[in-house]
Amino acid sequence: MKHGNKLGINSRLIHAGEFENPLGSATVPIYQTSTFIFENADHGAKCFSGEDDGYIYTRIGNPTIHALETLVADLESGTDGIATSSGMAAVNTIYMALLSRGDHMISSAAVYGPSRVVMEQHWSRFGVESTYVNTASLDEIKAAIKPNTKMLYVETPANPTMDITDLRACAELAHANNMVLVVDNTFCSPYLQRPLEMGADVVFHSMTKFLNGHADIVAGIILTRDKSLGARLRSMMVTLGCNMDPHQAYMVIRGIKTLGIRIERSQLSAAKVAVYLENHPKVAWVRYPGLPSHPQHELASKQMSGYGSMISFELKGGFEAGKILMDNVKLAILAVSLGGVETLIQHPASMTHSKVSAEAKKKAGITDGLVRYSVGIEDVDDLISDLEQGLALV
Repeated sequence: MKHGNKLGINSRLIHAGEFENPLGSATVPIYQTSTFIFENADHGAKCFSGEDDGYIYTRIGNPTIHALETLVADLESGTDGIATSSGMAAVNTIYMALLSRGDHMISSAAVYGPSRVVMEQHWSRFGVESTYVNTASLDEIKAAIKPNTKMLYVETPANPTMDITDLRACAELAHANNMVLVVDNTFCSPYLQRPLEMGADVVFHSMTKFLNGHADIVAGIILTRDKSLGARLRSMMVTLGCNMDPHQAYMVIRGIKTLGIRIERSQLSAAKVAVYLENHPKVAWVRYPGLPSHPQHELASKQMSGYGSMISFELKGGFEAGKILMDNVKLAILAVSLGGVETLIQHPASMTHSKVSAEAKKKAGITDGLVRYSVGIEDVDDLISDLEQGLALV
């Protein structure tokens, strides 16, 4: 990046990354090709041996994808970026590259449902152990450490409980016990939180969410502080074949340009919606990091540069009341995912976390009545009016 680190984050969203542009295109072109032509046989041999960094095959590398990888690596203060076909492709690449038979992982109990299910139902078949705790409590993490613990896997804010984990304390604890700290930063994006700067070893995103922001692309990315660790992860991604498509990369680059203005608008609205819900007589509780009532509000204020646009709440009438609300909102869309320009509402216990056992959901604080609300960029008065008319039917 020609401007270095002198630019603010909104300028970096537009101008960061590396791309050689021989034709002067104002945007990164889509290199929609499976394979690349070598100059001659010696050039091809050097590309395969690593002596030349020329492109070989899109599963291994592609200029459009590389532009996205360097852009997000810059935003996350990372040394390497590995783009993947989905957020779950990133999760499985991390598991496969960094965990072996007999290894043990500690993870946030309230974590994206499929990230937990794939570990408990599939990686366990290959001898990988896991323990799920409330990572907002360092004591719970410490109690779960075993001699074979190799990874501390954290999602903060947690999905969907909005618990906040102290990343600096976790990094110190992980490194003192020879563990790799992996952080799912999807809920914040690098605009609000940069875990690598706080000591994390690996950060990843479902770029489907805030980074792309328009509910039209599925994508993931992995970032590291250490080049050798990044090389291990890239090699595994290539081996697994879960590379991103160049058109995906182009669309995410386009989405990232508006990340700052989207987040600023949505979190301003989220703060107002959270206060409205907290004061509503039919609402039992609200979890939003910006509310003083949030158990880790002070930590969130130190660790994050904004409180984001994700809200969890529960109605006093429990699941049936939540179901009535979700079936009667007219502006918010009843759909999974999050972080887009449109406001989404969903029921984690029966949707995104439905395959997590009832016992595990209870331990993680994922109650049957919990509603997850992803605030978009609509007019906040319209969002509150929409909730008002829905809650009137509860």
